[in-house]
Amino acid sequence: MKILQVSDQKMGGQAGYNVFAEALANGATVFGLATGSTPISIYDAITASDLDFSNAVSINLDEYKGLPGTHEQSYRYFMNEHLFNKKPFKESYVPDGMADAATETARYERIINDNPIDLQILGLGQNGHIGFNEPDTPFDSLTHEVTLTQSTIDANARFFADENDVPRYAYSMGIGSIMKAKQILLVAYGENKADAVAAMIEGPVTEDMPASVLQRHPNVTVIVDAAAAAKLTNREEIVPFV
Repeated sequence: MKILQVSDQKMGGQAGYNVFAEALANGATVFGLATGSTPISIYDAITASDLDFSNAVSINLDEYKGLPGTHEQSYRYFMNEHLFNKKPFKESYVPDGMADAATETARYERIINDNPIDLQILGLGQNGHIGFNEPDTPFDSLTHEVTLTQSTIDANARFFADENDVPRYAYSMGIGSIMKAKQILLVAYGENKADAVAAMIEGPVTEDMPASVLQRHPNVTVIVDAAAAAKLTNREEIVPFV
């Protein structure tokens, strides 16, 4: 893994932007995207740039089950607001949260297979989840319906007026689906991610820590701030981004 340490999320956005720009310049045409607060600074840097994705395809990691794309807390809505309305892609795929689970997960995996992902961006859950793949998700899993853990529900509750409104299920790329990407960019900020970052990079590869599977991928860049990197013991592998 290539580990870049940044001073703050704004600089992390610039570092992530550079990864996207380099991939695009090198011929990448399919981008796997993520939602949540972590990638927003990257999307801000992209929308402020002259990068052109009009001939590219995007494929999002996941979507809440039961929310239409017009719902303000749906991931389709999030992507429209933070990226697609300003930087449209030729085609942008997000799981249909209103569709039947078996039909939609099969359809979405076909989309991934038909459009091999050149660069996939990931966030990192405090319990090591990537996408909505919680601990003990099989490493060979494909797109599937997920029952969200209470910790994930609690983490997402801040976006909803009432915790009871937080969906309990989601559709997510599987870990096997994610690992098909040619290049992966994972971003994590804050001391609450330090344990997961250390386990992901330096711990054993185990389904108890879903992100640890990235140790088996040949092309991974990790962007962290000092707080998220605080529990890494091999400091020589960390490259300051300036």
